[in-house]
Amino acid sequence: MRKRDFFYSAADALSQKVESRLEISADEVFVLANEFQHSSQVYLATHGVHSAALCDRKNIVVFSEDIGRHNTIDKIFGKCLLEDIPTHDRVVITSGRISSEILHKVAKRGIPIIISISVPTNLGVRIADNLGITLIGSIRGKRMNVYTNDWRIVCDTK
Repeated sequence: MRKRDFFYSAADALSQKVESRLEISADEVFVLANEFQHSSQVYLATHGVHSAALCDRKNIVVFSEDIGRHNTIDKIFGKCLLEDIPTHDRVVITSGRISSEILHKVAKRGIPIIISISVPTNLGVRIADNLGITLIGSIRGKRMNVYTNDWRIVCDTK
């Protein structure tokens, strides 16, 4: 594959590989995903919006919802900029499909782990691997698919 195949736009060429030693346990992923899925009252009532959240390993720090999956990501990062909330070594959870554009957005903010309730695109998986991002998708109950950089998922200590 040619390197240019990894970029949606020229701005994406500025994405650097995420250098982070952040690790998360499977239990922490499931707890965050469960909290996330119950945070949007609009979604629970209508099933007509997307949601995204910036998290540390234990809690949701910033939550947003919108009709567009890209808008939810932009909203959480906008709030982080306005309120001086750090994004490095954090986790993003989204209800939407993880595409190349979403991955470039999180890489530019130093986020090493992205989780989705949905499945990623094929190009999304390749870009996550190339950018050093741990990509987790298809969370259902106590099951998930870890597509890239699985070394960040550590054994539970219980």
